[in-house]
This record gives sequence, C-alpha cells and structure tokens, in this order.
Amino acid sequence: MTYVIAQPCVDLKDKACIDECPVDCIYEGARKMYIQPDECVDCGACEPVCPVEAIFFEDDTPDEWQDYRKTDLEFFAELGSPGGASRLGPLDTDHPVVAALPAPPL
Repeated sequence: MTYVIAQPCVDLKDKACIDECPVDCIYEGARKMYIQPDECVDCGACEPVCPVEAIFFEDDTPDEWQDYRKTDLEFFAELGSPGGASRLGPLDTDHPVVAALPAPPL
C-alpha cells in the first residue's frame, strides 16, 4: 500500500508535502503532484500538511477519486523509479486523467 494524491491537488500543487517527505518520493507533474508508489515508505508525513486534504492512504481514497489510485501508479509506468524527485525536478507532463481535466478559470 501507499499514499495517493487526488484531484484537490490539481492546479494547486502547494508542495508542502515535498518538504515533509523523508524519502523524496513526491514528484511534480505539470498540474499535480504524484507519489512514486515503489519509493513511498508509507510514513504518512505528507498527509497532514496538505492544505486541501488531497493526500490519502490508498485504501482510504474517497470513492469520487478512486481513479487517482491508478494515476500515480500509471504515471510512473514509463518513468520507473528515478530514485528521488529532487534529482529529476519538475516534469512537464501529467497522467491523461489529470491532463483531461478542464483548465482552471483565469
């Protein structure tokens, strides 16, 4: 099991979770943060600092955001396990579920 970042993070990306993650497993996509499930140690440090409550333990993800259980996993299908988000830096891509969401109003 791992933690999941759901829809409330889209277009917000507060990044407080990054500072709390002891293993550097939270990566920045174009519109959302993603947790690399193989690198996450399930410590839960990221969950309480999220200002919009977008982070959930995988089994506790609300029904309306169940698709996000797959987005983080599938986001890393090609990328693999880079071994640390800070080494990689922000990515200019997102999972198709996130990319397909309407853009925020101007």
